[in-house]
Amino acid sequence: MTSPLPQSSHASVLDLAPVVPVVVVADAADAVSLARALVAGGLPAIEVTLRTPAALDAIRAIAAEVPDAVVGAGTVLTPGHVAESVAAGAGFLVSPGWTNVLLDAMKSSGVPFLPGVSTTSEVVALLERGVREMKFFPAQAAGGTAYLRSLAGPLPQARFCPTGGIGPDTAPDYLALPNVGCVGGSWMLPSDAVAARDWQRVERLAREASALRG
Repeated sequence: MTSPLPQSSHASVLDLAPVVPVVVVADAADAVSLARALVAGGLPAIEVTLRTPAALDAIRAIAAEVPDAVVGAGTVLTPGHVAESVAAGAGFLVSPGWTNVLLDAMKSSGVPFLPGVSTTSEVVALLERGVREMKFFPAQAAGGTAYLRSLAGPLPQARFCPTGGIGPDTAPDYLALPNVGCVGGSWMLPSDAVAARDWQRVERLAREASALRG
């Protein structure tokens, strides 16, 4: 089975690695090899997005066969997605945004979750609900590092995983911010490498990403 989050009061998806790979799996048969390459490169937290029919099978396979991975589900949009993802073995949930209905389902799921925000009001609303860890999406389009830096003063209790438009050149700028625990990205999974099943290249890119820290 997949590794759970570390058992401590400080356990957090944001603290597992500087980068959470955002993975779109077209063929579930590739999921285990892909996950093993990412873990070998130092990126144990893996977000499999629910954008393809293969996603839940991929989560299930990684959870069963890659014990050092902490596999999660991304693009979680409905309570049904929450239930299906947890049943498949997801160890955390990530959404691009949130509603009260979706938030209630994620809070009841029993696993950590990162609801998506892009405005100060959304951050404050989550803080009111007792949620302090969030996805900032779409990071670059929503204001990037300047926006997150401006939030750190009035809302220091909020921590973020910025995702969207971030690459190896900009990731260190985000990681240097006091309110950023990690970033999400897919640059370590170039489409040609995945199509060619070049897992050595994926592992090398993952290792470079795991060394990023501003």
